[in-house]
Amino acid sequence: MNKIGGLHHLAITTADMKTQIEFFTDKLGMELVALYWMHGVANTWHGFLRLNDESSIAFVHNTEIGKIPVKLGQTHAGNPGANCAKGSMQHLAFKVEDDAELMAMRDRLRAKGVPVVGPKDHGFCKSIYFAGPENLSLELSYSTEPINAEAWIDPEVVAIAGISADELARYKSSSDYTNQGPDIPQPDASAPGPHMTNYPDGVYTKILATSDEAMLAASENQPPVAV
Repeated sequence: MNKIGGLHHLAITTADMKTQIEFFTDKLGMELVALYWMHGVANTWHGFLRLNDESSIAFVHNTEIGKIPVKLGQTHAGNPGANCAKGSMQHLAFKVEDDAELMAMRDRLRAKGVPVVGPKDHGFCKSIYFAGPENLSLELSYSTEPINAEAWIDPEVVAIAGISADELARYKSSSDYTNQGPDIPQPDASAPGPHMTNYPDGVYTKILATSDEAMLAASENQPPVAV
């Protein structure tokens, strides 16, 4: 059974935190709810823009990010149908309530000088498309009912993806899991993974060797401003 209840936050790197905050607050009407030094990461800021009480879009900034070259078709797609590197974000779709809200957001964006493509009716959702700062490819979308897997899982694409009938049945209905914790040992760096990468030499191994209790005890959990 799926225990994932939705998006808590999606973190996106930025070389210009203020420009991103300006865009998402002015053009899309979001609210800045957090802006602070990112916990455990040197010289780096974290900014959170509210989607709802449980979900945010987050931005990560430090002075080194702007030095990393942008290559459209590799680091960024640039539009909702273009390629980018595997494992990177192709586009980001935000949810709105209904058609009236979608059209109101289309009009708001255009009134503020942002070109909007759409609306497009995809059958299970209706969407508009536009750009954000730093080559973000963005979408606003709504659905009137849950996606019907029987109608929207294409047998041709299933075959091309190399998915068997047994695998498809498993993917469509995830199996229950009986919690065997809390005494399951932490897998080490030789485990199948996947593994987090891009740590300095030896740091990842040290992190995996740190107990959960020690990790929790070292948490930073106080806001920067006392209220």
